[in-house]
Amino acid sequence: MNRIHNFSAGPGVLPVPVLESTKNVVQEYLGLGMSIMEMSHRSKPIVALFDEVKENVLNLMNLSKDDYSVLFLGGGASMQFAMVALNFVKTTADYVNTGTWASNAIKEAKKVGNVNVAGSSEDKNFNYIPKNLKLSDNADFLHFTSNNTIFGTRFDSLPETNAPLVCDMSSDMFSRELDYSKFSLIYAGAQKNIGPSGATMVVIKNDFLNNANTDLLTMLSYQTHVKAESMFNTPPVFPVYVINETLKWIVADGGLKAIEDRNIYKAGLIYNLIDEMPNYYKGAVTHKEDRSLMNITFNLPSEELEAKFIKEATAKNLDGLKGHRSVGGVRASIYNACPVESCQALADFMKEFYTNNK
Repeated sequence: MNRIHNFSAGPGVLPVPVLESTKNVVQEYLGLGMSIMEMSHRSKPIVALFDEVKENVLNLMNLSKDDYSVLFLGGGASMQFAMVALNFVKTTADYVNTGTWASNAIKEAKKVGNVNVAGSSEDKNFNYIPKNLKLSDNADFLHFTSNNTIFGTRFDSLPETNAPLVCDMSSDMFSRELDYSKFSLIYAGAQKNIGPSGATMVVIKNDFLNNANTDLLTMLSYQTHVKAESMFNTPPVFPVYVINETLKWIVADGGLKAIEDRNIYKAGLIYNLIDEMPNYYKGAVTHKEDRSLMNITFNLPSEELEAKFIKEATAKNLDGLKGHRSVGGVRASIYNACPVESCQALADFMKEFYTNNK
């Protein structure tokens, strides 16, 4: 298999063993004479697949199925912006604004009820994580985006609150060890770190779900999907299969601790160069503790140099390095499945480019 160094922000790189195991089921699943994409989602093999992947999710998170439910839905994280608000905003919800996706979540929630923006880094174009949050008394929940793909920031530690904690974890799901029992709801679009596009994973605390608003549109109620075990309508079967293979790959690779250690090492290869050459490779994030391990953002001395950097990198099979259209610059997305070799290749290219263009 001829693999380039893929730094795309999403859909992101997938583990090669997952790609290998997946290609077989496209043609035939479990020797049943049909593709997994042709099978009824209510057939015993597919129901068994969903049971297995839910168990694998909760095992990785060290959570009990008695306390938490796992859903696989369509609509991406953007659908979750609306669903979270519709289901759980009653009086006032606290939100932390750390960039585009957090802003979009706030926009949707304001259409439903009262929103308190407890903290924001908008004043400096989202280049830091706000620390001193102004929380509401008795908030319905506190919502935050754990990792910010566009701006390259990450919550190093969880926000402190007495309210239920709700998190958009789309771009760093299963990238590190966390006490997942602190969350009441987590959602994650799969295509950045745990699978292909087309599926969104939701992990919801049952006690939190019991307090959800009722009399909602059927498809927008979490209770609908929990009661139907993600089978109220046809779920994204094939993406869920890939997610399950990715979860098994994480376990085989040593679990979340091993994944986190490798992510720290990979990011260090690039951040160390940025720190060594701060007047040439200018890190976009103000404080080192706020740096993402998944999306590394930086600028060069001029837009012309940035364009040249990206063009020459692409010619060397270092693909997907152009920054988001809203901020420009360079962005290297180094999700779980991005190999160390790719990060080393990028670091070597950065040294070479500096030598030739300083």
